[in-house]
Amino acid sequence: MGYRHIEVTPNDTGFGAGIAGLDLSKPLPAETLAEVKRAWADHAVVWFPGQPLSLEQLEDFTEAIGPFGHDPFIKPMKEHPHVLELRREPDEKATNFGAGWHSDWSFQETPPAATILHAEIIPPVGGDTLYADCVRAYDALSDRMKKLLSGLNAIHSAILPYSKKGVYAQEKEKRAMEIITSDDAEKTQTHPLVRTHPVTGRKALYVSPVYTIGIEGMSGEESQWLLGGLYKHMTKPEFVYRHKWQKDMLTIWDNRCTLHFADGGYDGHLRVMHRTTVAGEKPV
Repeated sequence: MGYRHIEVTPNDTGFGAGIAGLDLSKPLPAETLAEVKRAWADHAVVWFPGQPLSLEQLEDFTEAIGPFGHDPFIKPMKEHPHVLELRREPDEKATNFGAGWHSDWSFQETPPAATILHAEIIPPVGGDTLYADCVRAYDALSDRMKKLLSGLNAIHSAILPYSKKGVYAQEKEKRAMEIITSDDAEKTQTHPLVRTHPVTGRKALYVSPVYTIGIEGMSGEESQWLLGGLYKHMTKPEFVYRHKWQKDMLTIWDNRCTLHFADGGYDGHLRVMHRTTVAGEKPV
């Protein structure tokens, strides 16, 4: 599909694409913004190199994509309630934030459609983000498996990472980021295990090991047996793109059809990213 106002360079698989020819510090004309949104829908993960942005400019660009989402369990930046600073100091020993396959805030009734991440300080080694293409993972399933999964609802919750007995509550090492553990994390929300994208109409697997705790109508053992097989399938190398960051790069990914994993490997180095989310819709 051709673009008149932006330069789009997709990965060989079509999953993930770089976008050039824009200055995101200024409002985008309507036709240009429409092409950015189309490229994002087509490729699920898109990135814009060389975009030095203030926090206000990041907020303005986010609102051009859509209204802000709600980000629970992490304290936002002072005077910027919709911006999270993902910061890890050189001397931190805690596991890097986001080190587990997930789709952001899938435990919400209306999880965010997009996550936007802007690179402020990039370490000289490590810090890649891995993305899994849940559309191609679904397409690769047999017709018999697709039929089995059709109509199943997965149970999502923040209990494992963010409850008062969760992973972050039990941490011994200090973090630069302020994570808020809460009883609210024990709440559950069901979503279709196979989700239909509201723009492309394509189906994607919508479960993750961080936020999916079971399948409605199945025992815990049955749920984990089925989910474990799906997780192994979804994160096969042929479905995964490893994203390497550059300073001032901005990346948008689609939580409705991808999983992501924050890789480490940069102990001893400072890493600073600024994150916003764009509100989504109830999964169907």
